[in-house]
Amino acid sequence: MDSLSLVKTWPVDNVAVAVVGRDGQVLGSRGDQKQLFPLASVTKLLTSYAVLIAVEEGAVELDEQAGPAGSTIRHLLAHASGLAMSEDKIQAQPGTKRIYSNMGFETLAEAVQQASGIPFNAYLAEAVFAPLGMDDTTLKGSPAHAGVSTCADLSKFAAELLKPSLISDETFQEATTVVFPGLNGVLPGFGHQKPNDWGLGFSIRDHKSPHWTGKRNSPETFGHFGQSGTFLWVDPKAGISAIALTDRAFGEWAAEVWPVLSDAILDETS
Repeated sequence: MDSLSLVKTWPVDNVAVAVVGRDGQVLGSRGDQKQLFPLASVTKLLTSYAVLIAVEEGAVELDEQAGPAGSTIRHLLAHASGLAMSEDKIQAQPGTKRIYSNMGFETLAEAVQQASGIPFNAYLAEAVFAPLGMDDTTLKGSPAHAGVSTCADLSKFAAELLKPSLISDETFQEATTVVFPGLNGVLPGFGHQKPNDWGLGFSIRDHKSPHWTGKRNSPETFGHFGQSGTFLWVDPKAGISAIALTDRAFGEWAAEVWPVLSDAILDETS
């Protein structure tokens, strides 16, 4: 794909990108697809998927109590529990504000671990990595940001997000549409958003501006980006997913070039 040649101009030492189609086939790629990169918050997509599998297995329920009083698994996944970013501190009543929270994901992992009797990193590996053949992906640390993976492995995960096989269509649709609509909040790196729409672990593009995806991305686009200079989005209208992994921390450079690449990819595949 010609659009992926844009990454040659990015101010990074190493980059791996890929575009995946609805049938799970990689439509184009650049860079070493087997190079390991820290995912930062793209890890949350993997963690969320494991939690959704735990819901379908009956280990936990979306509306069971977890986190602060009045908060549930659903609130935690949607960054609506009221928990602070990185402290066990309550900043709002559950369901009243979108507060992006790593602590919320720590709480989610603990809930699944207690319910399943399996360390969360092992549960994630068994529930997500093994069935998808993500042999080079690991979680050694926080379920919010400590994942390590390759573009090749994330292409397999992207294929799953385009055509789910590990969870039901009903659960997937709920996870990738807005939960607790109308909540305002800060999108890290892009400022206050009204509203700051989120699904069950998936950031929903909707009409956010500015944003890390492109102007051509449909409002239904979902995914996540990471402070390590990584992103994964799925545009269900276009039927494609794009992945980018780099070795440079997120900053103004990424906010400038990521949307340009996304628009170029959509132009080329439309």
